[in-house]
Amino acid sequence: MLAASCLFYMAFIPVYILILLVTILIDYFAGMYIERVEGRKKKALLWLSIVSTCTVLFVFKYFGFFTSSFAGLASLVGWQLPHTFVKIILPIGLSFHTFQSLSYVVEVYRGKQAAERDFIVYATYVMFFPQLVAGPIERPQNLLHQFREWHDFNYINVTCGLRRMAWGFYKKLVVADRLALYVNDVYGAPRNYNGLQLTLATFFFSYQIYCDFSGYSDIAIGAAQVLGFRLMENFRTPYYSLSVAEFWHRWHISLSTWFKDYVYIPMGGSRVSRRRYIANLLVTFGISGLWHGANWTYVFWGLLNGLYLVMGGLTKDWRNRLFSAIDLEEHTLIRKAIMLVTTFVLTCLAWIVFRARTLGDAGYVVRQLARGWDFESIGTPQFLLGQLPVAVAAILVLEIGQLLTRSTVSLPSMLSGLPLPARWAAYAAFVMLVLMFGVYQNAQFIYFQF
Repeated sequence: MLAASCLFYMAFIPVYILILLVTILIDYFAGMYIERVEGRKKKALLWLSIVSTCTVLFVFKYFGFFTSSFAGLASLVGWQLPHTFVKIILPIGLSFHTFQSLSYVVEVYRGKQAAERDFIVYATYVMFFPQLVAGPIERPQNLLHQFREWHDFNYINVTCGLRRMAWGFYKKLVVADRLALYVNDVYGAPRNYNGLQLTLATFFFSYQIYCDFSGYSDIAIGAAQVLGFRLMENFRTPYYSLSVAEFWHRWHISLSTWFKDYVYIPMGGSRVSRRRYIANLLVTFGISGLWHGANWTYVFWGLLNGLYLVMGGLTKDWRNRLFSAIDLEEHTLIRKAIMLVTTFVLTCLAWIVFRARTLGDAGYVVRQLARGWDFESIGTPQFLLGQLPVAVAAILVLEIGQLLTRSTVSLPSMLSGLPLPARWAAYAAFVMLVLMFGVYQNAQFIYFQF
């Protein structure tokens, strides 16, 4: 398994396997030494491991960003600092396996995980190929012990895993990559488009990034299940959330819980004064934004989501009184619909900052959303006749599949209940659907760059 994972990773840039080896060696030995000592030595070893591992991440991901930002600040006060930028290709999935490695060290320090003595087992935990490059970010308690267990061939695991992978391929190839054709054109030069086109591109991007990332998670979870391994769920239909707080309980769950357990709670969480609580939220989401990329747009996106949560908490009582005043009780369908739409709109506004190349572009898109709604200029005739109907149909199929999955009679159980010929005919039809309507233009997963 370790050899297969190494070959898988080396298909990108072979020499970058050495970077993973450095991270693995640091935290492998740190875990064993942390378990042996107590007191200040234990804490010092923990911080040595964290700083060493994060230094690798900083050099490859953030060095150019911070030097250019510092030079920009210096120029504002008249200092012209000489600086040379070295373009370093970011190792694929560096943020993901860095955080997974850090979680192991922290859990050993807290006494919730025994240090792993078998180097092969620990290295496989960090490099397990299904989730190596884009998660889910696993905790050692969930995944590490599985490499010591015997895995028999299990027909149910194989079929369930393949179904999960097929659904992930549909999300990625049919939905995300088709929507990307329009989104990339519009956000590549937003000043060339009007409000309707920008609104449509923003709506499409919300589904593109969801299907791109959750599609990868489905493929990873399914591939692991075929082999007999259990990975954590990473998405739970986040666009069905009734608040931004609920959205972050459903979106990229492995990362959200990572920041909650290792950043937010250690700072005091919500069991502090209101001012400190607000600061904790904003710091956590600011760091989360920076994790996504070396650009101020990501930092601002993170802070904006933190601000959403702050405002949601501060206005909760006022909103409840407002709903009560207009006779909308907590569980009424109309109230839920209002909350769902409001949450989705707020999320889409945040996605504008995430997707834009610069904060200036993001500001322009937001200002233009309500202007120039010319339906004749929604897109080129080729897009209107070819891409738009397929894109809308793909989203509808996605939503129907998600609603069935959420229902008491799920789509997988419906399929498994069919007679064998009908079941395999359904599988073949779905595979043909992906092959016929998928977009194959060497598009990488969005989160590979993080």
